[in-house]
Amino acid sequence: MSQVLITGATGLVGGHLLRLLIQERKVNYIAAPTRRPLADVPGVFNPHDPQLTDALAQVQDPIDIAFCCLGTTRREAGSKEAFVHADYTLVVDTALTAKKLGAKHLVVVSAMGANARSPFFYNQVKGKMEDALIAQRWEYLTIVRPSMLLGDRDKRRFNESIFAPLFSLLPGNWKSIEARDVARAMLKEALAPSKEGVNVIPSAKLREIARGEA
Repeated sequence: MSQVLITGATGLVGGHLLRLLIQERKVNYIAAPTRRPLADVPGVFNPHDPQLTDALAQVQDPIDIAFCCLGTTRREAGSKEAFVHADYTLVVDTALTAKKLGAKHLVVVSAMGANARSPFFYNQVKGKMEDALIAQRWEYLTIVRPSMLLGDRDKRRFNESIFAPLFSLLPGNWKSIEARDVARAMLKEALAPSKEGVNVIPSAKLREIARGEA
């Protein structure tokens, strides 16, 4: 896992993951295309453009593994169309770019409850995104489905402010999870995949992997 592509590096999970990748001795190249420039990331190739697809197009070096940590909410996106663009189109663009550059493994952040046939718009879009990636027939496709994320964001999300205390009391996959634990689990799965083909990892399992219990 020497050549890495990561999108979503300015986000909560992506920021943690980028820091872990920088510290990982097995990684010697990181491409992190973003919409706005990263700060203080020496040694990271950071093409940036308000249109993430244009920034992605600037990544030309071979890639071994790709991480996609893109994700927003309908409230933050501003419309259904903008949400679909961020959580479906740009995720698929990341995958296609990585595959074109030779990547064999894609690790992507989805969401608990992702289901293309869900009556809930958010879960439906996440499910359709997963289906699109599965259809690409990756040698290794790791889909992580965290519950409500905990951590310090630049901009606090309304639902997280309201419901995070409640979710911290829930059992199993419903229990909220630290974003840094999601990032740790993603890196561990990249270094030593649990299985070939499609591997969907629920929130409780992510916590176990991050803490070395799995």
